Amino acid sequence: MIILAGCSSKSAVSTDDTSGAGYGSGKGDGAGAGVSVEDMGQGGRAGSVVGDIFFDFDSSALSSEAQEQLSQNAAWLQKHPGSAVTIEGHCDERGTDEYNIALGERRADAARSYLVNLGVADGSLSTVSFGEERPFDPGHNEEAWAKNRRDHFVTK
Repeated sequence: MIILAGCSSKSAVSTDDTSGAGYGSGKGDGAGAGVSVEDMGQGGRAGSVVGDIFFDFDSSALSSEAQEQLSQNAAWLQKHPGSAVTIEGHCDERGTDEYNIALGERRADAARSYLVNLGVADGSLSTVSFGEERPFDPGHNEEAWAKNRRDHFVTK
């Protein structure tokens, strides 16, 4: 067991847990907002197209573009009441692990609250924060960071 301590890896933390990653919500104008991601449903079949939302640096505030995408996501979810969605909060690589996990939580919670206010059933939504651990773009510049400051929606 002592050998493993030196090789530990970071892992996702649900919004109940405050350990982990999360500072880099990045500075930006919400670049990439409205990009749709097709998730794979059960059995490998294509699922819903539910769009990601993006955040400015060090922020969990929902931009107008994010609100528009969340409205589209809510409409889809209301048309498919049996669907469940996990909202994954992500950050860019800047900041401590602990800060980034907390920021990812705030981002996922902001989207969840907005969707619930639009009439989506709270029980169909869950959240998790991955902080900086699952970057969409592995680059180390503002363009990459802007893509990584996001909430990703996974349909079930």
